[in-house]
Amino acid sequence: MKIHPLPPLNSLVAFEAAARHLSFTLAAQELNVTQGAISRQVRLLEDYLGKVLFERTTRTIQLSPAASRYYETVRASLLQVAQATGEIRHWQGAEQVTVATSTAMASLWLLPKVSEFQRENEEIDLRIIAHDQVKDFSRLDCDLALYYCSTPPRDMQVTPLFSEEVYPVCSPAYLAKHPTLSQPQDLAACTWLVLDDPQRDWLGWADWLHSQGLKNVEPKRRININSYSMVIQSALNGQGVALAWSNLVEDYLQSGALVRPLEATLRTDAQFCLLEPLTRGGMRQSVKRFRSWLMNQLPTPPANK
Repeated sequence: MKIHPLPPLNSLVAFEAAARHLSFTLAAQELNVTQGAISRQVRLLEDYLGKVLFERTTRTIQLSPAASRYYETVRASLLQVAQATGEIRHWQGAEQVTVATSTAMASLWLLPKVSEFQRENEEIDLRIIAHDQVKDFSRLDCDLALYYCSTPPRDMQVTPLFSEEVYPVCSPAYLAKHPTLSQPQDLAACTWLVLDDPQRDWLGWADWLHSQGLKNVEPKRRININSYSMVIQSALNGQGVALAWSNLVEDYLQSGALVRPLEATLRTDAQFCLLEPLTRGGMRQSVKRFRSWLMNQLPTPPANK
C-alpha cells in the first residue's frame, strides 16, 4: 500500500532543526546550508500543509500551536529513521566499541588508560571519536559518550563519573620564577592561560576567583587558547598558570610535571558523565565489558550512584 500523504522529506529535516533551535540561522549551521535554504524548505512545507508553522517576529520565531504537535511527531519519526539507519551503517561488529568524547577528555584522561583495557581485551577494537561542540548529545553515533555536563542532557542515560574540582596549576619551573605565589590574590602577578572557546560551558578564571571572594582581578598578561589540551600543554611548557580539572591532570600532578601553587579549590555540582543512548536497544557484551572497565577507573565511587 502506498504511504500517503507524505510531505517533501527534505523540508521535514529543515523544519525539525529549525523547530528544535527556534532559529533558522542555527538550523542552517547544523545542516550546512544557507539560512535562505532553511526558510525555503519551511515555506514549502507550510504550503504543502496549508498551515503556518512558525510565528515570526523581527528577531525571533516561535512554533504555532499546530506546529508544536507536528514537531513532536516529526522528531520522533526522524529519530526512529536515524536509529534504523545507524544500525545498518554503524561499526557494529560484536567485538567493537565506539566511544565519543571531547578532545580534552580523550587526550588527558581516556587515552592514557585504554592500553590497560586493550591488554586485557585484545579481541575488542576501540573506536574513539572526538567531538568538541556537541549541541545534541542524543544525535552522537556511538555506543558510549564521555562528556563534561553542567546540566545533564535529556534523552540519555546519565551516570556521573566524577565531580568538578578546579584549581590552578603550573610547571615547577614557572613556580620557581614566582616563589611568592601562594594565595589566590597573588595570581594577579602571573600569566593566565585562558580557555578561549565560547561554545564551552566550562567555568573560567573570573568564576573561579569569584568563588574565592575576589572580584575584578586581572592578570599581568594572558594567553588565550581555544583547546583545553593545549592550555595544559602550555602550562607544562612553563608559559603560565592554568585552571585544572582535577581528574584530567591527575597523572601530571603525580609525576610532578605540574604542581599546585596554592590549595584553593572550587567544587561545583557539575559532573563529568558517562552518557548512553536510550534508543540503541540491548547493550552488546563488548560494550558492557568496556563500561565495566571504565567504571573501575574512577578515582572514587561516582556521585548519586
